[in-house]
Amino acid sequence: MSLRIYNTLSRELEEFSPLQPGQVRMYVCGMTVYDFCHIGHARMMMAFDVVQRWLRASDYAVTYVRNITDIDDKIIARSVQRGITIRQLTDEVIAAMHEDIGALGIEPPTIEPRATEYVPQMLGIIEKLEQKGLAYRSDNGDVNYAVRKFPGYGKLSGKSLDELHAGERVAVLDGKQDPLDFVLWKAAKPTEPADAKWESVYGTGRPGWHIECSAMSCATLGETFDIHGGGADLQFPHHENEIAQSEGANGKPLSRFWVHNGFVRVDNEKMSKSLGNFFTIREVLQKYDAESLRFFLVRTHYRSALNYSDAHLDDARNSLKRLYTALDLVAPADVAIDWADPHAARFKAAMDEDFGTPEAIAVLFELAGEVNRTKSAETAGLLKALAGSLGLLQGDPRAFLQAGSTLDDAAIQARIAERAAAKAAKNFAEADRIRQELLEQGIVLKDSPTGTTWAAAQ
Repeated sequence: MSLRIYNTLSRELEEFSPLQPGQVRMYVCGMTVYDFCHIGHARMMMAFDVVQRWLRASDYAVTYVRNITDIDDKIIARSVQRGITIRQLTDEVIAAMHEDIGALGIEPPTIEPRATEYVPQMLGIIEKLEQKGLAYRSDNGDVNYAVRKFPGYGKLSGKSLDELHAGERVAVLDGKQDPLDFVLWKAAKPTEPADAKWESVYGTGRPGWHIECSAMSCATLGETFDIHGGGADLQFPHHENEIAQSEGANGKPLSRFWVHNGFVRVDNEKMSKSLGNFFTIREVLQKYDAESLRFFLVRTHYRSALNYSDAHLDDARNSLKRLYTALDLVAPADVAIDWADPHAARFKAAMDEDFGTPEAIAVLFELAGEVNRTKSAETAGLLKALAGSLGLLQGDPRAFLQAGSTLDDAAIQARIAERAAAKAAKNFAEADRIRQELLEQGIVLKDSPTGTTWAAAQ
């Protein structure tokens, strides 16, 4: 079975084949760096981390570009508020972002362009659009895109100009010829700091948000590439506007596949900073281990909404314990994945159907059950190898299972010996007390004719 991906542009599952055989070029809209990343941001980066991992596991060479927006209104406002330069603020937030997502095992992209490094390319696209009559200069110094002059506007979001017109607001004193038009170049304001301004043929100013991604994607991947990704909230207007700019300037499709991940929700509302219902990655990692958070994000299909709660994270932690318990029971052999193996074949079929992680993870639990039954090191090795393609189960099983307990393995074994001595002395009350004490610390004892072993509580 070949890989199929849901293409937002066609609204269908399509068989994937890259423009250049064996080579995939993918661009994902990354962070606007003015504050810490929250779990909604982690979900987006995790979704495309899984995508690029599976593409590589499928023997594609991947050039993965995930940009950084390091100039916009929020960044300017935050730098002024803190009394530091824009570069000082963005460097600080980027370092924190790398630390947070690195903890989750999110691999770095091949290229991570910063918007401020591509202003000349942005201006080049704007000049092309002006020459083609798709952009115009406003009296207030801005340069705007003339939406109604681009015939394909709305093809990604499925919104017609009539629908958009019905919901538009009257443009007052913003220099637009039509309320649907959007800004390509913003004229500098006297109140803005000096490091928020660039010189151009359009005067002193800075780029609009949408033009940034058009310039960075085309500069790093070419005018047409394979996959463009991002959160579902970017489908309109950001990605719609990217298409209008890039295709309007170059006369070529920007991306063959458009891929969007679903929202993280809290109490049935999208998690966002504007709503104030967000949890930062570092806040969550103070309470939960990074792999449990990764598992929580990966086990739901990337296009589905994801409900965030402590209960769901607790469940993710317990599910991981079940998998790690199997690897703790039998040391996994170092095996290469045989895709003809029935379990591996089902895993691959799931991932090849639009990166179907829920079904793929179900295969991991099947394998864990088989490890528990057969004590096969090869089966344990296959479990670890398949999970590795999702960035899971690569840690030390015993360390994971002991996490959260105040006891290390030696201490647990000492308590087991004390319990055995109590049983030998027919002091069953003491033996039961030791068992209960260990259970309260997340340790379950398992008695058998050959002795007593322990595992983490499920």
